[in-house]
Amino acid sequence: MSHTRYKKNYFTPPNPCRAWSEKEAITKAPLWCSVDLRDGNQALIIPMSLDEKIDFFKLLVELGFKEIEVGFPAASATEYEFVRTLITQNLIPEDVSIQVLTQARDHIIKKTFESLRGCPNAIVHFYNSTSVAQREQVFKKSKEEIKAIAANGARLCKELAGQIEGNFRFEYSPESFTGTELEYALEVCNEVIDIFKPSLDKKLIINLPATVELSLPHIYASAVEYMSKNLNERDKVLVSLHAHNDRGCAVAATELGVLAGADRVEGTLFGNGERTGNVDLITLAMNLYTHGVDPKLDFSDIPRICELYERVSKMKVYDRQPYSGKLVFAAFSGSHQDAIAKGMDFHEKNQLKTWSVPYLPIDPKDVGRVYESDVIRINSQSGKGGIAYVLHGHGIDLPVGFREDFSYFIKDLSDKKHKELSPEEILEIFHKEFVNLTEPLSVPHFEFKKKDKISVEIRSVFKQEERLIKGSGNGRLDAVANALRENLKLEFDIVDYSEHSLREGSSSQAISYVQIKSKDKKLFGVGIDTDIINASIYGLISAINLSLR
Repeated sequence: MSHTRYKKNYFTPPNPCRAWSEKEAITKAPLWCSVDLRDGNQALIIPMSLDEKIDFFKLLVELGFKEIEVGFPAASATEYEFVRTLITQNLIPEDVSIQVLTQARDHIIKKTFESLRGCPNAIVHFYNSTSVAQREQVFKKSKEEIKAIAANGARLCKELAGQIEGNFRFEYSPESFTGTELEYALEVCNEVIDIFKPSLDKKLIINLPATVELSLPHIYASAVEYMSKNLNERDKVLVSLHAHNDRGCAVAATELGVLAGADRVEGTLFGNGERTGNVDLITLAMNLYTHGVDPKLDFSDIPRICELYERVSKMKVYDRQPYSGKLVFAAFSGSHQDAIAKGMDFHEKNQLKTWSVPYLPIDPKDVGRVYESDVIRINSQSGKGGIAYVLHGHGIDLPVGFREDFSYFIKDLSDKKHKELSPEEILEIFHKEFVNLTEPLSVPHFEFKKKDKISVEIRSVFKQEERLIKGSGNGRLDAVANALRENLKLEFDIVDYSEHSLREGSSSQAISYVQIKSKDKKLFGVGIDTDIINASIYGLISAINLSLR
């Protein structure tokens, strides 16, 4: 590696353009255009089939996209057929425009317009590359010759729009904008604007793509501000952004570009696209959402969106993908879990209307995630609060003292197995290791009588030996404990007891937690039954069995 081979290859405005830096936040959503079916599709190892593209198109419509770039119809028969299918099968809603891409070359533009015949709402997006590197190394043409390509493309698009049935709008991109001198990019774009003569009813889109991300985000923002301030007929032009992620800054660059005056954003779901990908529209939209701005897109069921995307693209949504990944709300750390659990409880008790739970920038339920399985994740690093929270989701509210004991048990088990434990596994372990235990002691039958004190007659099985035993006490649980101590020579004291209803309804079950002290050790046992007395006795037996083990 030699850093000396590289130098600055981007351009800054001829005068300071930093007004965007005075703005604190984006206050309204930009116009969105999904390019998943074109830019995203061309970056796939196996491009989508016709049926898969239709499925994806329908999803994008459902999510609320009003502009969808559907392909490069002159590139292949499949691309052409997809555009025709959308039109002939009336799959395009009245309020949605499809967008198609074409190079600013005559035969490609003509083929593109043929594909759009009869389209109710279409955006013809034509482009030619303007950067220094492309002019010198690829096209070997002068600035004037490159500008002429854009101008000729604009004239042909305008001419064909008057000849072919359909409703057309236009978009122009000086491709590789970030590697183009800004004064020259402005000159080319203004030439295109002057040819189209846009109106307030039919605005021209000028797209400023970071075809390759070359600079820090603030440089891109300043370039966008320069263009926005100096474009001809600015009130009749929509400034659009199309950021790629080569430096990993596409989201930041786009957000600053919107602050700098852009009206519109092109990108893809999950950021799929050439090389490192396009800007992730879900991240952009949800970033607005976290600031209380309506993004005008519906991402309330992220799991379903991920499923369809992975099916048709054969790509995988990264587990840590912002807002979308399976682990983005997950807390394994004990301190994080404790803060989240307490924050959720605080919100619920105080009925807060605004969200501010620690470690969770949004409510996971807003994007279709589930607290028990997506937020509190249990492994050897987890804490008692998180483990207790998982059981709480099943109606089990562990006493404070028991939470620590059970958490150590679960963490130790996770550590030995070297794996995460699911909520279902934790519940199964809880029942297997602590609830209604019957070995080596069980009490299949007991009967109470009340005189001055409560007396009990118990059929017990201890170490496989069945015995009929009796005892008495101040209460039923005390009577059972005395019978076991006196007849089976068991040494223990009850030090804590609590209970609650496990679930609501006529068939509700009670759960009891009984802590005993035996040989200087304190142990909790759990009993569950439809009868609270039975539950308390089973909890005592469970605790004794744990001490005997």
